[in-house]
Amino acid sequence: MAAPADRTIKDLNGKWVMNKTLSDDFDPILQMQGIGWWMRKLISMATVTLTISQYIEKGTNITHIDIQQVATGGISGTTENRTLDWELREHKDGIFGNCKGKSRWVKMTDLEKGPDREWLTKGWLDENEGEHVQAYVINEEVGWTAEQVWGFEEIEGERYYTRHVAVRKGDEWKQARLVYDYQN
Repeated sequence: MAAPADRTIKDLNGKWVMNKTLSDDFDPILQMQGIGWWMRKLISMATVTLTISQYIEKGTNITHIDIQQVATGGISGTTENRTLDWELREHKDGIFGNCKGKSRWVKMTDLEKGPDREWLTKGWLDENEGEHVQAYVINEEVGWTAEQVWGFEEIEGERYYTRHVAVRKGDEWKQARLVYDYQN
C-alpha cells in the first residue's frame, strides 16, 4: 500500500515493507559491500519489514529514528538507530560489520557535490519545506562508504516512502532506489 498522507519524513512511525517490484536490484550494492553470495541470496528472497519509531529527544530538538528490520519468518536483520545531529557514531552490524555513521536533516541544495549527487537529489516530492533525511555510513575494514537520502516520491501515480542509496568503493559506485509500502 502506498504511503498515506499523514505519513511524512517528519513522521515515519509504523511498519513499512520493502516493495520488491518497485525497488531496484540491491544485489550489486551488497556484493560491493563484501556480503557473501549465500547471505545475498537469503536477503534477495526475504521480505524485509521496517518497524520505525521516530521521536524528538526530550529537552532537545534532536530527532531520533529507530528502525528494527525483520525478514520473512521473523529473522532479525539490521538495527538502525539514527540520531539526526550529523555526529559520527560507531556501530557493529551483524551483516555489514564494523561501521561508523551519521545522519541529519538536509535540503537537496545542501548535499555535497559528487558523482552521485544527481542520483541522490532527483525525483523527490516537495514536502516538509524540502527537508529529507541524509544518512552516511563508512566501513573502513571493507573500504566502502554509503550515502542515503530518504523521502517520498510519486511512482506510478502513488506516493511512496523511498530511499536513494549510493555506495562507493574506490573509484567504483553503485546506486539503488528502495521503495516501501506502508502497513500500519
